[in-house]
Amino acid sequence: MPTIATVGAGPGMGLSIAKVFGRHGFQVALIARSKDNLDALVAQLAAEGITAAGFPADVSDLPALTTALAQATDHFGGVDVLEYSPHGGLTMVNPPEVTVDNLQPAIQHLLYGAVTATQAVLPAMLAAGAGTLLYTTGGGAINPYPMLATMNTAQAALRNWVLNLHNTLADQGIHAATVAINLLPSVAAPEGVPHADPDDIAQIYWDLHTRRDRPEHLVTA
Repeated sequence: MPTIATVGAGPGMGLSIAKVFGRHGFQVALIARSKDNLDALVAQLAAEGITAAGFPADVSDLPALTTALAQATDHFGGVDVLEYSPHGGLTMVNPPEVTVDNLQPAIQHLLYGAVTATQAVLPAMLAAGAGTLLYTTGGGAINPYPMLATMNTAQAALRNWVLNLHNTLADQGIHAATVAINLLPSVAAPEGVPHADPDDIAQIYWDLHTRRDRPEHLVTA
């Protein structure tokens, strides 16, 4: 059975993506900080007949992230799809207030974590001549929001790198793509707040994996 590794797994988008792939016959490796939360997600997936296992790691702890993905690979026999969407708090920083110190956490969390996770699974994908690499960003990676200057800078760097991955790996059987979510992934939201059901957004990840026809998808109202 093929395996998807979801880095930054949670009860929202992470669970929805796991369900979409699981219903198509994928095993699911879930990576997040909390073992208790991972156990709860594994139980929910098991109730739907989806094989899953959790591997605790903080994406900002790069050696721990590498170890977790190695454990997932050993457990399931390989990783066919990597999906990277770590959760992080929204830190409000305007562009003139950006410093190396307040930018570093966002770069560590989004870009360095993504690069580390990719390097953990990419060699085997290249050897097999097949694989999918999917990364979640926000709409600010494309059109930045002034109040999210540090996060948007890190997201834009991740987007640029992924587009470069796509350009260099497509002819080697590896499809790399980003999903920029420019609304609230939720079944409900306060009046006037754009939102969409995470289950509907998750279908985009499956389409990117199967159709392999574009390196980027913007989810917007």
